[in-house]
Amino acid sequence: MELRYDLAVIGGGPAGMAAALRARERGVERIIILERAEKLGGILEQCIHTGFGLHYFGEELSGPEYAGRFIKEVEKTDIDVRTDTMVLSIGEDNTVTAVNKKDGVLKIHATAVILAMGCRERPRGALQMAGTRPSGVMTAGTAQKYVNIDGYMPGHKVVILGSGDIGLIMARRMTLEGAEVKMVCEIMPYSGGLTRNIVQCLNDFGIPLHLSTTVVSTHGRDRLEGVTIAKVDERMQPIPGTEEYVECDTLMLSVGLIPENELSVAAGVELDRVTRGAVVTEMRETTKSGVFACGNVLQVHDLVDFVTMEAQTAGEGAAAYIRDRSAFDGAEYIFTKTGPGVRYIVPQKVNIHAPEDVKLFFRVGAIYKNARIVVKADGERISDKKHVRLTPGEMENVTIKRDTLKHLSPDSILSVEVEE
Repeated sequence: MELRYDLAVIGGGPAGMAAALRARERGVERIIILERAEKLGGILEQCIHTGFGLHYFGEELSGPEYAGRFIKEVEKTDIDVRTDTMVLSIGEDNTVTAVNKKDGVLKIHATAVILAMGCRERPRGALQMAGTRPSGVMTAGTAQKYVNIDGYMPGHKVVILGSGDIGLIMARRMTLEGAEVKMVCEIMPYSGGLTRNIVQCLNDFGIPLHLSTTVVSTHGRDRLEGVTIAKVDERMQPIPGTEEYVECDTLMLSVGLIPENELSVAAGVELDRVTRGAVVTEMRETTKSGVFACGNVLQVHDLVDFVTMEAQTAGEGAAAYIRDRSAFDGAEYIFTKTGPGVRYIVPQKVNIHAPEDVKLFFRVGAIYKNARIVVKADGERISDKKHVRLTPGEMENVTIKRDTLKHLSPDSILSVEVEE
């Protein structure tokens, strides 16, 4: 089956829905959302805890409530939604090949494509962990689905490796379900989650957080019986003599998220080596003309509110591309560059003729107190802002004024750095 649309959105989670809705508001008429799950909503369907929507809606919602608001808005429009549909490839001319059990193989000819596939968890196989392979070892997101969607209790004595937000939230969830969460181990000297989650999920429940600590071995044949933990040095290597055996029947892994960019790579999209997401402009256009990216497939976000806002930017960009492709082909860009203390910056390219102010999003590489975020253009300081506390677990941003961009040349470099 061959179909023609102005815009194809791959992914029906919060990013995909927000991007499609914003493009529709900007006048794009023929839009299709392709979602591999059985319904829209993405990962929010299993995130039954509250804390969503504070920035975007100004009120506290659960994950399904947040997703539900966007699902209702999509249903009010004529946006074509195909769920239970797997996208196989994106061709040279932005032709999307997908398949589902109802329509068979779909060839979707689109003027623009928005990538909103989200991310996946890093599994045990990506870790250098010795020991047996018993049941009871799983990612925190898998455990979250077992408890919140399927109603299964994955274990009763739990150790969590990694202090990402999903791991912290599952420490609280398992405690509320009656399990004993022995500890959360984090290999880095700082937590990878939001400060509010450390307070609300660990401190409020008396769950210990062991920094610079990792799991070096698992024990048990059919079912996990325990793990061996150890302190690590500056090179993240276990320190001999610090090993400790911890009895448990469940090990949950919250050791990072990986953007789902297999489609992007196959389509020829350039990826950033740090974010593992696409290299994009301020309108979130990738290095492949007419292909845009947003949400966790571009960079791992802390809050879904910020996913939504970024997706709206991508939706606006796609709408502008569909109206006038020549404006994109003839744009002049400057590049962003990380300075001391900054791990990455998104976007990597900025149009010097951008019609609005541009926000640069970034993460720092360590914990800083009473530091300054400094923005420089070709080495000249153009802005700085003092922060009481900066942590790698929380995304930061700075705004570059439109008037500032107008005075820069196409070969200029914008850099962001931390000054202590």
